[in-house]
Amino acid sequence: MAASMCRMERCLFVLLPFFLGVAQAVDRSNFKTCDQSSFCKRQRDIKAGQSPYRALLETMELTNSRLTLQLINDNNKVRLLLELYRLQGNMTRVKINELKPLKPRYEVPDVLIQDPPTEPLSVVAQDENGVVLSLGADEQRLIVSARPFRLDIVEGPKVLLSLNSRGLLVFEHLRLRKDTIAHKISSTVGSMWDRIRSVFSSKSQDDAEDGEGAEKTEQQAGGEQAAEGDQLKEEEELPGTWEETFKTHTDTKPNGPTSISLDFSFPGVEHVYGIPEHADTLKLKTTDGGDPYRLYNLDVFQYELHNPMALYGAVPVLLSHNTERTMGVFWLNAAETWVDISSNTAGKTVFGKMLDFVQGSSETPQTDVRWISEAGIIDVFIMLGPKPSDVFSQYASLTGTQAFPPLSALGYHQCRWNYNDQEDVRGVDQGLDDHDIPCDFIWLDIEHTDGKRYFTWDPNKFSQPKDMLQGLKDKRRNLVAIVDPHIKVDSNFKVHNEIRSRNFYVKNKDGGDYEGWCWPGNAGYPDFTNAEMRAWWASMFAYDQYEGSMENMYTWNDMNEPSVFNGPEVTMHKDALHGSWEHREVHNIYGLYVHRATAEGLIQRSGGVERPFVLTRAFFAGSQRYGAVWTGDNAAEWGHLKISLPMCLSLGLVGISFCGADVGGFFKAPSTELLVRWYQAGAYQPFFRAHAHLDTPRREPWLFGPENTALIREAVRQRYALLPFWYQQFYNAHRTGQPVMRALWVEYPEDSVTFDIEDEYLLGRDLLVHPVTEEGLKSLTAYLPGKREVWYDVHTFKKHAGGQSLYIPVTMSSIPAFQRGGSIITRKDRVRRSSACMENDPYTLYVALSPEGTAEGELYIDDGHTFSYEKNKAFIHRRLTFNDGVLSSSNLALDSQFTTASWVEKIIFLGARKPASVTLKTAGGSETRVEFEYDSALEVLSLRKPGVNAGADWTVLLR
Repeated sequence: MAASMCRMERCLFVLLPFFLGVAQAVDRSNFKTCDQSSFCKRQRDIKAGQSPYRALLETMELTNSRLTLQLINDNNKVRLLLELYRLQGNMTRVKINELKPLKPRYEVPDVLIQDPPTEPLSVVAQDENGVVLSLGADEQRLIVSARPFRLDIVEGPKVLLSLNSRGLLVFEHLRLRKDTIAHKISSTVGSMWDRIRSVFSSKSQDDAEDGEGAEKTEQQAGGEQAAEGDQLKEEEELPGTWEETFKTHTDTKPNGPTSISLDFSFPGVEHVYGIPEHADTLKLKTTDGGDPYRLYNLDVFQYELHNPMALYGAVPVLLSHNTERTMGVFWLNAAETWVDISSNTAGKTVFGKMLDFVQGSSETPQTDVRWISEAGIIDVFIMLGPKPSDVFSQYASLTGTQAFPPLSALGYHQCRWNYNDQEDVRGVDQGLDDHDIPCDFIWLDIEHTDGKRYFTWDPNKFSQPKDMLQGLKDKRRNLVAIVDPHIKVDSNFKVHNEIRSRNFYVKNKDGGDYEGWCWPGNAGYPDFTNAEMRAWWASMFAYDQYEGSMENMYTWNDMNEPSVFNGPEVTMHKDALHGSWEHREVHNIYGLYVHRATAEGLIQRSGGVERPFVLTRAFFAGSQRYGAVWTGDNAAEWGHLKISLPMCLSLGLVGISFCGADVGGFFKAPSTELLVRWYQAGAYQPFFRAHAHLDTPRREPWLFGPENTALIREAVRQRYALLPFWYQQFYNAHRTGQPVMRALWVEYPEDSVTFDIEDEYLLGRDLLVHPVTEEGLKSLTAYLPGKREVWYDVHTFKKHAGGQSLYIPVTMSSIPAFQRGGSIITRKDRVRRSSACMENDPYTLYVALSPEGTAEGELYIDDGHTFSYEKNKAFIHRRLTFNDGVLSSSNLALDSQFTTASWVEKIIFLGARKPASVTLKTAGGSETRVEFEYDSALEVLSLRKPGVNAGADWTVLLR
């Protein structure tokens, strides 16, 4: 399908049925297995055993914040530089790079929010076998074993984590290709040096082997390169080291083999999680006998379930968990990465003469994890917990927290590829009102543009975009328009001409602008790794640049893996160039840069006043700082509904809370039962958007008969009633890094029953949800954790004891959800057409009492859309507590300045006794009797119209 063989229009005519048609499943032949990825196969062929690396302890240097020492590979004499850092917050950083690389190796920028603050390292013990370093509290030690090289982190007698214990540290160093003139010169110099050294050497055999002294002359370095060249002859003759072909695509590798690998062992651990994105179980499976989990951002067309294939995003963070401890490993590398996981039994291991203990029973379970990346360096952050919340805080201190979205973004989003024209948008908007279905956003896909030229409008179908936007604004609704990062190559297109004139496109291996096929036809790809390019891109969202845009229009970044229809694995060639770096080195961070530049553009267009909302398909570590993600091109199948839960739970574990799946499934047509169940599940997931492929029948929520419309309406209305609770959870996630949607083990880390549960989850710590995700289900079993806790059905208020599996009959209207006893949840039960319409509406407090008769919660209020909460402390943050018959509201932010017109309309106590009287006391000292109702069968006490302002101090006394 080369461009020379046909005009672009004809080529796309051939291609588009593949990309537009509703296929049965992904064509797996388009994507590599580990055996087809030469570096993965090469690394995986190396089996666990004695490591060739040893630490040269005589090269150790220790400063207040860092320890460095050299490692040597005894097989080829290549030296590496090891750096160890003790970081604030109970973390350790391990970096390994070549001591003297032929050229710099890529180190990932822009992911860490700052240089991580360090704490002093100190030597506790040292001998010829290794070094013991103090990591501060709780008898934590970092043990560096010399021969073979190995790292162990211990706490007292317990080994928490080991690195290179299986000998799988592999660092393919940069080298000269043998058929180059430079290599021949280097080899000649090396041979001369070998002859000179053999004549004049007077050192002992041990010294000669160790090569004592860190410094070498350039001549010595050349000799070492030549020596290693002979020893690596077999390696260099392996296929794929200097060139690799997959299907019709050839990847030139001017730098040769550059992959890296390191193994980690977790004694006492049987459960590991994370490393999204994969359409698989929450608990990561062992990969023995199959492919490793792959992290390589790809446009995977209708992905399969329950396999380790790469998808749209990659977050190289893995969490280990047992009843005693949670830990995390953050592998900071943006190249293609594979992760092998195996279960093992921890054997006895002696760590050297300085240790007086051994590593416990040989029957201890153990999980081994091996990371393999194609390029870059080893840069690992070990987060030592010990609690799940500690790991979340530790990771947030490195990469930042979830962006605080505008309140409207937490509402319902109505999307389709594509709404046909402005009249269609008006019709959908009116249909939502006619059927009393709340909605905050209507979305436009690629067909709204002028010939897939982003930042433009179709002159016939969307000729008056501001009229359309104003119509939505009058309803207090918003619009999202797609802006993809592939730019139509067209000399009459202003955006293309600007990028080309500024030399902002990614380059091909020969230095010309890289071009590939995507939705517009022939397209260029802006180099978002370039800060100047990102700044220019951000400027394009200014109202005077993006014609037709308004303040209630937001953005969707799709296809930003990047997707290249005629590229290898439907993405960019690895030998494309971003400045001096190959695409292979930056691939997984490209989508983050697109997301970042777009979010910064939306902020800048308002002068830094308004919070942005940007949805991205591709993501990396740190993407949480810029907006929302979704699980990509799913299908209208029950399995895809079910898998959306562990997919979003996995993302929450690695910092990305704003996650959702296309309600109803993107491909195919859902049955009415599936569609209703998906709305019910989506209403209780962080990002709530219905979306559909252009070849599917229309599926607006009122098109399936009155009964199903009513069921969908009720699910959406439940979402809107809980918006204050959702907003509070996102505020907490933004402040603390704790996930919004949580696996049960996060809050119940000692309850092993929760470790494998993925069909139910918590929102915050107080709302448990078990959506119906199976066809024709008449009942289900939900596990209610906490043996000394109680849970209240949010629909019936019935109380259930914790620590049990609860049988629940379900009908088509059922959305099983439970409020934790001991919590207070705020709602707005007057639901209107959009979140903005509910701004000043009153609150209802749901006070669910613990077995001890207490409860606590929070209420957060701000303007819902600006950064004033941050810049001007313009917010209300209240603490709500109930104890000894007294419910009180107190100020958690004494220096904040904000007022609200909302008041407390109703207070409902669950699990309460009937009081003789109820009295309201305000901050001014006034006392008022409050009317109440009591249901003795359900133990529900309802207070009517307390009438206090939601931002005021007050108490309610039950007597």
